[in-house]
Formats: sequence, structure tokens, C-alpha cells
Amino acid sequence: MVTKSDPRLLSHRSSTSPAQDHSSRFDMWLLRRLHSSLGNPQIRITLRNSLQVSPQGASPIANIVIQDRRTLLQMLLDPQLGFGDAYTAGRVTVEGNLVVMLETVFRSMSAMESHGWYSRSVSPFLAFLQRNSRQGARKNIHRHYDLDANFFRLWLDSQLVYSGAYFSSSSLTLEEAQVAKMDYICRKLNLQRGERVVDIGCGWGALALHMARHYGVNVKAVSNSHEQIVWARRRAAELCLTHEVEFIEDDYRNISTQCDAFVSVGMLEHVGEGHYRDMGRVIHRVLDSAGRGLIQTIGRNQPCPFNLWTRKRVFPGTYAPTLRQAMDLFEPEDLSVVDVENLRPHYALTLEHWLERFEESSAKVSEMFGPEFVRLWRLYLAGSIAGFRTGSLQHFQILFARKAYQGIPWTRAKLYAAEEPRPMEERQMYAVR
Repeated sequence: MVTKSDPRLLSHRSSTSPAQDHSSRFDMWLLRRLHSSLGNPQIRITLRNSLQVSPQGASPIANIVIQDRRTLLQMLLDPQLGFGDAYTAGRVTVEGNLVVMLETVFRSMSAMESHGWYSRSVSPFLAFLQRNSRQGARKNIHRHYDLDANFFRLWLDSQLVYSGAYFSSSSLTLEEAQVAKMDYICRKLNLQRGERVVDIGCGWGALALHMARHYGVNVKAVSNSHEQIVWARRRAAELCLTHEVEFIEDDYRNISTQCDAFVSVGMLEHVGEGHYRDMGRVIHRVLDSAGRGLIQTIGRNQPCPFNLWTRKRVFPGTYAPTLRQAMDLFEPEDLSVVDVENLRPHYALTLEHWLERFEESSAKVSEMFGPEFVRLWRLYLAGSIAGFRTGSLQHFQILFARKAYQGIPWTRAKLYAAEEPRPMEERQMYAVR
């Protein structure tokens, strides 16, 4: 029942011994502290299906059920890490929509410090261990991207594009939206037949192959992931594009190939804030005197590391920059920023497609890796959706160029002139004269 002294307090008051009653009061105090540390969201928190803390003046949108006091204490120590590990292990369950619950918590925590003292203490040490040196970057990439490609095939699109899509219409399928994204990037870069392109962080190769196949360019595509490069090379052979696209397994800092256009999609998140000038120097080294480039990256409004759980369990070494931080790629090398666009809603919708497909394949994923892995990736995908929906995550496309580049468009009209990839002949109409 709800007590008069605290309308958030719900508990069973059966006959108990003094020791049990003292234990229950302590547990209730812990529940209240946890609820307060989350910003008093509109959710119920339940311990062992007995003691409960609920929001004041509103019905809860979800119920977090905690199995034991130890888990409750771990969540108090660091809510994000504690919840993530407990949910993965099955010691915490969520009754209700997981994405909506996370959105509610993210919004309630937005006006307060979202990282506990434990996270603030451990975060710098973890960042040091996961630093993106040449050796460290390969290790970090291996942990995430070198999982069995058959796992990603279960829930990504047919070309294995592992970055935010572009929904020119919300009715597009995921496959259509990923093709639209790749073509959108090519139109922004104003690619012309015969040009040289360097693609850093090429993933499974879809964008590099798209550029060569539909725009007639020659591409050097680089990734630190062995599994991705093997897959991409096989796909290039199937499409008879091995002469147009070379897939290189190497660290981006070792690339010196000259190019007319530079592109990097979903890579800057793995560079690390201490290495932006390293990447800027690579761009300066490879980009032609009148070249241009595009960076697509997850970003932030203010400097803030990803939460401890994400970096420890899912994406080691990852960091999403603010626009100001991303400028460290361009300003030291005297590169002109031509256009900046935030595609945050598009990434949220992309993730919704991914999560839906992941849930449809969860039984197969469990057979491959076990039920804890399923819960870990479910939480990662759901949390990412919540991050983009609430605005704690952004999605930037940054177009830049050398000062001598003369292809800067008067307006964005040509970007929206075609929903689908245009025939090669039509693209030549837009060549810079």
C-alpha cells in the first residue's frame, strides 16, 4: 500500500520480526536512493517482487524488477554500469517497453549528473587501457567488428551497412534507406567518373562498392577488421569490381594514397579524442590540392564519454565528439567546412529497424552466443535508440574541402534532386566546369 508519509513507497507489510523489519526499511531506503539518483523518473522499481518505489502523481510507464540487494547496491554505485551488467545477467528484468523505459530515464537524468562517482573515477583508467594507439585500435575493433559476420547478417541490411541510414521517406525499407544514404554521400561529394577516393573505416565495403559501381570512381578502402576486409574482398570479386576497389587491412594512420575525395562513415567514433589531429594529418597527406571529403559520425552536444557499460561491454575505445572537437581534424590543416547536417532522426529510425530484426532473430543469436549475449545486444540497441530520440546523441555529416576546391554548390537543391541512384550519364551533367 502507499503510505501517507511518502506516496512513492509501496511495500508489503506482513508480520515480520524486528530484524526483518529493519532489513526491509534499509532496502526501502536503498530503493528511494536509486530512484532519486535516476532523477525520479516515471517508472516503478521493485526489489524481489515485494518492496516498491513508484513515481509521485503518475502511473509508471514501466517496472524495473531487481532480484537481490547486491544488484541494487551495484546499481546505486553506478546506475548505468550496474543496470547494464545486471540486465545482461538476468538479475534485472524490465516489465514494459525497454526503449520507452530508457528514454524516460535518460530524460529524467538529463538535468543532473548522469555519471556516478564510480564511473567518473574508473572512466579515465578505462580510457587509458582502451586508448586507440595502433595496437590498441586493432584490439578494440576486433572485439566488436570481428564477431561472426553471420551474426550481423541476421539484423543488418543485405549489404551489411553498419551506420545510420537516410530515410528520404519514412516508408523506405532499411535496404532502400541504406542505398539512399550511400547515394546521398556520393552526391554531397559530387563524385565524377575516374576520380580517386579513399574510404577510411570501410566496414564490410558497401559504400566503396557503391561508389565504384554507380559513380565510376576508383577506391582505396581501409579497415582494421580482418573479418570485414575478407568479406568485402569476396563481395568485390562477386561484383567484378576488384580492379576498381582495393580493400586494405591496415590502420588508417598508415595510408598515404593520394585521392580526389576522402570519406569516412562511422569511423571517427573509434579514433578517440586524443587522435583527431592524427586523422587530420592523414587527410592532409592524402587529399589532393583541390580535393574534398565527408565525415559521418555519431556526436554529442557537449564533451561527454559514452557510459562505462557501453565502453566495457560493447564498444571499447569509442568516443563521440562534439562539433567543436571534430574541428581538430580540419582547422590545423586549413580545410574549409562546407556543410554540416544533423541526421539524428534518421539514425533513430535505422536502429528501430535493427532492433526489430534483431528480436526476430533472437533465437538464432542465442544459439550462436547464448542468452546473455542476446540481452546485452538488445540493451545496446535499445539504449542507442533512446539516446538519439532524447538528443543525448547526435548524427553529423560534415562536408569539407581544400581552399582551392571550386565545386561548392550554390544551394542544396541538387542533393534532393534524386531519391535513387542516377544513371552514370545523368551524373555527368553535374560535373564542375
